[in-house]
Amino acid sequence: MTVGKTNMKLMKSLSLSSLFVCCALTTSGCASVMSHTGGDQGYYPGTRASARIIADDNSGWVMKPLAVIDLPFSAVMDTLLLPWDWLRADDGTHKNSAHDRVLQSEKQAGTEASLATAAAMPATAH
Repeated sequence: MTVGKTNMKLMKSLSLSSLFVCCALTTSGCASVMSHTGGDQGYYPGTRASARIIADDNSGWVMKPLAVIDLPFSAVMDTLLLPWDWLRADDGTHKNSAHDRVLQSEKQAGTEASLATAAAMPATAH
């Protein structure tokens, strides 16, 4: 009877620990995954993004610990994705990130110049 109880306790602890490990693995490397969904960011973009958040004085108190936790997982994910980064580096269609493409589009459309000539919004009285 005690062997059965011991086995049940072992199974419960293993299932909880395996659930924790699975959750940790599926939520790890977030910066790496997010940076790989955009344009070409070079090599180790997730690791660099997490390091920038950690070093930035303007990062919030919530983001810094999350970036510290994410940094080693992003480094592993970026290492696994090195062949993908190498293949994309030769492709000329993904050279710029989405942010860079938007800035380039705004320059071509003259958005900044048209905003400079726009009339100021009137102040509303409450």
